[in-house]
Amino acid sequence: MKLKYYSLSLLAVTALATWAAAKELPLGLPPVPIPIDNLQDPVKIKLGDKLFNDKRFSSTGEVSCATCHAREKAFTDSPLSVSEGVMKKSGTRNAPTVINAAYFHSQFWDGREPDLESQSGQPLLNPVEHGLKDYSPILEIVRTDPEYQSLFKEVFSKEGEDITIDEVKKAIASFERTIISGDSPFDRYYYGRDKGAMSEAAVRGFKVFVGQGRCVSCHTMTNTHALFTDNRFHNLGVSFSRIDKDLKEMATAFTKAKNKGTNVDIAVLTNQNISELGRFAITGQWRDIGSFKTPGLRNVEVTDPYMHDGSLMTLDDVVEFYNLGGILEEGDTVNSFQSGGIRPLNLSDEQKSDLVEFLGALTSPEYKK
Repeated sequence: MKLKYYSLSLLAVTALATWAAAKELPLGLPPVPIPIDNLQDPVKIKLGDKLFNDKRFSSTGEVSCATCHAREKAFTDSPLSVSEGVMKKSGTRNAPTVINAAYFHSQFWDGREPDLESQSGQPLLNPVEHGLKDYSPILEIVRTDPEYQSLFKEVFSKEGEDITIDEVKKAIASFERTIISGDSPFDRYYYGRDKGAMSEAAVRGFKVFVGQGRCVSCHTMTNTHALFTDNRFHNLGVSFSRIDKDLKEMATAFTKAKNKGTNVDIAVLTNQNISELGRFAITGQWRDIGSFKTPGLRNVEVTDPYMHDGSLMTLDDVVEFYNLGGILEEGDTVNSFQSGGIRPLNLSDEQKSDLVEFLGALTSPEYKK
């Protein structure tokens, strides 16, 4: 999908007004990329918000997008390690925040969808998420509900049978592109030049982040903005021991099943072992075994637990995991697929504490607990 950035044209600048009318783009963020076939519109965003929160779009009438991406929990389902969908069925992965998902080059932990439009349709049909067999219940609702009828007609000039799931996806994606967050103490310190915006410990932690800790190698930033992700996939070693022993046989069997039509979206959320294949389940490339997308770090203080499977409970646990070189305890084996940049950091206790303090300084005011 071709992208047009707000800053590139008059049309794009006009589109930005739907965000900027309420407030300026938050400090520390770049312009939000908007698809040329799904430009922002205030009424479309309102429609997307309504769709995002509609529990009728599930087999039980009890699950909406907001169930796992709750506004009051920084658009996650913290403190759950893995998400729960219809009838409290557990998936295999930790719910990533929707905040700043608009900036990602791909969606989901394994990047199996390229954009928010295509991403928004998958959970609806997953048996452990919304649990629908097909989109027909959703279309029945949006085609007959008076408020939806009015909104779809105003936004898309469509009504009745002319409304398709594509319009539903576009509206949800438009809403999600408004869920952006910056202006943290770090942003005010680094981009706003307010040297009093972060504590002394956080300032020291920032030096660890860009220095000995080498966190910035994957959680990248520039002189004008920070998304804290390289939008790439890495094997960190998290939970890889689940599949290491039978990896070759399992990967081969999954590839054969995929070639015969196995639904990857369903497979990775219903089978813990297949989930651990990571990016490989999408690409089939051996180098992608156990690799997952680098998440952004904004508001990470309030989106616990951590990693793709929610296996690390605190930021202290995460820092120690990296400090030991991608293992949980000294003496653990490092898997052969682990990304080359993962190695022991030899941080002192003070450095580790300062690094956690810095990560807390990435929390935006609206999500600070």
